[in-house]
Amino acid sequence: MNNNLVEHFFRHEYGHLVAVLTQKVGFSHIQDVEDAVQNALITALESWKHKGTPDKPHAWIYRVASNNIIGTLRQNNRRSEILEQKLDATESIDETDIESMLSNEFKDGILNWLFICCHPSIPIESQLVFALKTLCGFSIKEIAIRLFISEANVYKRYSRARTYLKNHSNELSQLKRIDHSIRLSAVNKVLYLIFTEGYLSSHLEHSIRSEMCEDAMRLTTILVDNPVGKVPESFALLALMHLHIARLPARVNNNNELLLLEQQDRGLWDQNHIHQGLHWLSHASVGDDFSRYHAEAGIAIEHCLAPTFNQTRWDKIVKCYDLLEKTSPSALHRLNKSVALAQWQGSEVGLTELNKQNTPQWLLDSYQYHAVQSDLNRRCGNIKQAEISAQIAMEMAPTPAIRKSLSSRLKVNC
Repeated sequence: MNNNLVEHFFRHEYGHLVAVLTQKVGFSHIQDVEDAVQNALITALESWKHKGTPDKPHAWIYRVASNNIIGTLRQNNRRSEILEQKLDATESIDETDIESMLSNEFKDGILNWLFICCHPSIPIESQLVFALKTLCGFSIKEIAIRLFISEANVYKRYSRARTYLKNHSNELSQLKRIDHSIRLSAVNKVLYLIFTEGYLSSHLEHSIRSEMCEDAMRLTTILVDNPVGKVPESFALLALMHLHIARLPARVNNNNELLLLEQQDRGLWDQNHIHQGLHWLSHASVGDDFSRYHAEAGIAIEHCLAPTFNQTRWDKIVKCYDLLEKTSPSALHRLNKSVALAQWQGSEVGLTELNKQNTPQWLLDSYQYHAVQSDLNRRCGNIKQAEISAQIAMEMAPTPAIRKSLSSRLKVNC
């Protein structure tokens, strides 16, 4: 396995195993499960380097993680015959059967885990952090960048959610249908964030992690295939993912540098994903429900169907941003609307729209705001202000890949 495959496989396995094993032994042992899975992955990395990857890697890691948990329960004098029977049962099963078992448990296990993470008694901020950390294997730093909060804040939210779930572990084995409907929007938000992290990664070495986008889309497909997920909001989210994934092949050049929309070779866009996006968007259009994902998919489809950058229907995109602001108000949406307005009605209109906004501190502390300020000021001829904003944006860029992209976009040196 090369390094990228190892990272993808281990991140995927982490969430899978934590979900499956925690539901076997109970949430009161969640910290033991996390430690056991982490140690199993470390053991795998060390062993596979010398002995090669086993024929059934999923089963290999599952068995090691199960043994780790049993050892911990025994060592801490918390032996439970029921728990051990659930885990010891795999001792007599060969690795092919374990792989089959894990495959059968995957869909239900992951889907249940998503809904468990999104317990309505846990603040939404903590729900997101907990799901991203345990299910997706995100680092504390990655979550902090994606949610515009400090790493200390991420850890507090994560600890709060984990403590609640541990203290209420008896409730979690009896999820009712109504719980799913109450939690569905939170589940969609988690899936959206997983996808977003892949589409514009906070990882230092990778500007795009297509495997994370594919993971998010796979999980969302599992959701919409389940009766509880057959709703317009989830359909719109899946449509949005397909439309964004369609453009991934053209988003970076041979030097792994991010390309702006106007720089991309549209011939590389995946037409099958565009058609899938249209398919799911048509399902999302049934009924009166309208979510942020409808609006964002509307923006994405305008980009995908435009023959050229200059022929993009920017007026339609601005209207979608207006709908997005009504559905899910955010200073980040208003920032993006300013860019669309500049394309539609001119840079001065876009800059005026941007400057009249009451921009919150969290956005002022991000590179996105200053990058847009620099771009619009430069296009308006305000070169001095453009240079100041460009420098700030470059200093705030979280990764080298984003810094390189800003350098090209803002016409400054790294």
